[in-house]
Amino acid sequence: MSEPAERSVTVNGIACRVWEKGRGETLFYLAGIGGLPRWTPFLDRLAERRRVVAPSLPGFPGAGGHDRLDTPLDWLSAALDLVEGAGLAGGDVVGASVGGTLAAEIAAASPALVRRLVLIAPFGLYDKAAPPLDLWAQKPGTLPSLLCAEPQRYTDLTAPPDGAAAAEWAITMTRASEAAARLLWPLGDTRLARRLHRIRCPTTILWGAEDKVLSPRYAERWASGIAGKTTVATIPGAGHLADLDQPARAAEAVLTTLA
Repeated sequence: MSEPAERSVTVNGIACRVWEKGRGETLFYLAGIGGLPRWTPFLDRLAERRRVVAPSLPGFPGAGGHDRLDTPLDWLSAALDLVEGAGLAGGDVVGASVGGTLAAEIAAASPALVRRLVLIAPFGLYDKAAPPLDLWAQKPGTLPSLLCAEPQRYTDLTAPPDGAAAAEWAITMTRASEAAARLLWPLGDTRLARRLHRIRCPTTILWGAEDKVLSPRYAERWASGIAGKTTVATIPGAGHLADLDQPARAAEAVLTTLA
């Protein structure tokens, strides 16, 4: 894979990395748990047909400033600053996991900002009959098998980049976990159910059939609350991070729905 171009956007006085690759209509991507330590095969597939812009959320690899965000409103404000600064204006947005949470919040808070929305197993809702897995209460080393049907994919994603010191990289990934916890812990419920009706754009909801973190039953819960036209699709052979587990299938589902 060729490397993406890199620039930055300032959010709350802190620089947040923005990666960009490809040509065509712009497609924004907000990453899931663990953030975007490196460019992925899923994004490369999207970049074959679209201009892909992938900003790093505060606290995730490539960005700081999560310690200034304490409430869902703080996170929404920062996410709006980030995507608006990166050039989102009536474009298409794909969000996975924690990134899907904020993509949905953006579409609900500012409907004119998002033309079409794709959510891949987003957090934000709560079903007491199928509560989300508490990712911050798991034994060390178990996350890859919980997040992916193919655990090695998450291990490879979060491995130290070339030249990175192992100890410093461990701090980077711990910071990313803390950032996600500030938004989602303990129940993954940001009360989005109260705002789903404000999402009026066409929305596609993708879910890994083998998701161990959020039951695929959440897909219909999302679909029933969104005001805009909504479609649901399941990705076989994929866990919570379906775009990481099945990059070709996930990318084709995204590109087909946004064609």
